[in-house]
Amino acid sequence: MNGASSAQALGQRWGPRYRWYLLLSLMVGTMASIMSSTIVNVAIPDMSHHFGLGQERAQWVSSGFMVSSTVGMLVTPWVLARFGYRTTYVATMLLLMAGGIGGGVATAFWMVLGARVAEGLAAGIVQPIPAIVMLRAFEPSDQGRASGLFGMGVVLAPAIGPSIGGLLVDWFGWRSIFFMVVPFCIASIALAYIFVPTSAPGGGDAQRGSQLDWRGLVLAAGGTLCLLNGLVELHNASHAQAFLLLAAAVLALVAFIWWQRRAVATGREPLMNLALFGYRTYAMGSIVAFIYGTALFGSTYLLPVFMQLGLKLPASQAGTILFPAGLVLAFTIGGVGRLVRRVPTYVLVTIGLVLLALSFALMPTVGLATPLAVLVAWAIVGRIGLGFILPSLNLGAMRPLHKGLIPHGASAINFLRMLGGAAGVSLCAIVLEWRVAAHGDSFANPDTSPARLAAFHESFFLLAGLCALAVIAAWQLRDPPRPDSADE
Repeated sequence: MNGASSAQALGQRWGPRYRWYLLLSLMVGTMASIMSSTIVNVAIPDMSHHFGLGQERAQWVSSGFMVSSTVGMLVTPWVLARFGYRTTYVATMLLLMAGGIGGGVATAFWMVLGARVAEGLAAGIVQPIPAIVMLRAFEPSDQGRASGLFGMGVVLAPAIGPSIGGLLVDWFGWRSIFFMVVPFCIASIALAYIFVPTSAPGGGDAQRGSQLDWRGLVLAAGGTLCLLNGLVELHNASHAQAFLLLAAAVLALVAFIWWQRRAVATGREPLMNLALFGYRTYAMGSIVAFIYGTALFGSTYLLPVFMQLGLKLPASQAGTILFPAGLVLAFTIGGVGRLVRRVPTYVLVTIGLVLLALSFALMPTVGLATPLAVLVAWAIVGRIGLGFILPSLNLGAMRPLHKGLIPHGASAINFLRMLGGAAGVSLCAIVLEWRVAAHGDSFANPDTSPARLAAFHESFFLLAGLCALAVIAAWQLRDPPRPDSADE
């Protein structure tokens, strides 16, 4: 390791403000990864028309990204320990940029999916890193402020992204949106060589001899694929294959837990340290993260499709409608971040989930004759709810952890959130297609109808119910920080 580029050396060079510079550097890359996960949704109808896709295939543009993200999040602790912060960060930004360029020049749908898988893998590895840095580099009194400022900055990209992306789709076609991540990736790489240390978490050298738990990774990836494909197969008239795939997902989960326990018993480094779930607050936070991820990512898929295929709005207008809600979300996160140390986590997360559920429950009041201002208002209610959840859930769930478990904790909770998100996208697409058919309509019909709107409304009620379910687990986030949380 280059001593001049270690975290300690960089801290001495840049002084007390170094941790904020580091957070800014990570924020740019995270903005790129989050933008890549959400902005494509604006182009799904245009892309579906170009490749002749139904909703059950088109949703893989989003869920394929999230499947690879879940895998990436699981390997983050190992990658950081083996290669250190800077090498990991720069490599993920290069992979993300390659995925963006590859998607933009793709000539077949399988090439688009390959690009999305590459983007998802990069995003999955990089997204847990800021939480690790915040819990290690910042004092508890500053963690809420850091989380709020970081969240506020990160959310601005997806807030602006759909608006710009909608215009790009209308002006230049769906390919153009893939290139939006490129300037962010270039900027993040430049900042990484200035502010991101070469050391691994904890300040030590990267451990080149550490071994990745490949068997655990294969079980986790295989189980995730079986789960999502099983959900997709539920759409077919015969459910036999769906049940087989879902049963395989359950078996993969059981085998994964057994293998992780065996790894610890034999002295090997597990892919997911199950000791995390011995902390009650973390366990409850993980349940909330999974259910909340299902509702959140399901809605990021459903809302743009609702506006374009249900309300017959152009892509540019669909993106513009979400812009005010994104700005409100950014400023809400900044304000709530200052409350994290003063208000209990379960209160903040519960308020957020209630507002998110309310937003979904109000969406069925929107029809073809409804003023667009009503749709904007309901979207803002939901984004205010997200503003309460985002800066508080991860920090509140992980604060009781021993510092040695923080990389695993950040990886696991983000994995569960993204796994829920991947299931949510598939679930929304399947339920939507099912309800449209049940009402006697089809997406092959270019015109909208009351039956199609009813199908969308029922899908929003599903998301509202999921958020209400998550409130039960959120109310259990009451454990105080453990006394050993300050120890290395």
